[in-house]
Amino acid sequence: MKDPYAVLGIDKNATDEQVKEAYRELARKYHPDRYSDNPLSDLAKEKMQEINEAYDTIMNSRRGRKSSRSSGANYNNPSSKFADIRSYITSGRIEEAQELLDGIPMENRDAEWYFLNGTVAYRRGHFDSAYTSYATATRMDPSNPEYREAFARLQRSGGGFGGNPYGNPYRSPGNMGGGCTGCDICQTLICANCCCEMMRCC
Repeated sequence: MKDPYAVLGIDKNATDEQVKEAYRELARKYHPDRYSDNPLSDLAKEKMQEINEAYDTIMNSRRGRKSSRSSGANYNNPSSKFADIRSYITSGRIEEAQELLDGIPMENRDAEWYFLNGTVAYRRGHFDSAYTSYATATRMDPSNPEYREAFARLQRSGGGFGGNPYGNPYRSPGNMGGGCTGCDICQTLICANCCCEMMRCC
């Protein structure tokens, strides 16, 4: 693999915040949604994957040095019925994880499936899909700390991708300005539904 710092265009002494900002800038630039129906679509996907891998390599390395709290979830869980998918995610085999997820019948897609689907979407740079999947997982199992933390982490990162007030870190390039998009409306309804479900559980 290329030097991850070179991929993100930053110095090895960059702060964590500078690493995140560089990642966000490149994710905005190369996100596949910008290149739909474009001959450069495949190249954009490859570049986005390279950017994701570089970011993960840097942050995992830094978390290892600090050996303290991790900003990412630990996807290894031998007791999970999706242990094989979790293993693929942990080892960075995102495409294989997505293939297995896609092969799960709709009736077997529980909260954990949506959580893992959101994680794969996030790793691939598909932030809208990650948001929707994490929201669904949290709604289906609101007491699960793993799902809640992943969803909250994604919402906290929202400021770097167009400032969506509903916490979605990626807005389609054509809608980076003000106003309300179809995605905004959908996400607002998801949030409202989550609130209703949580109130019902109380």
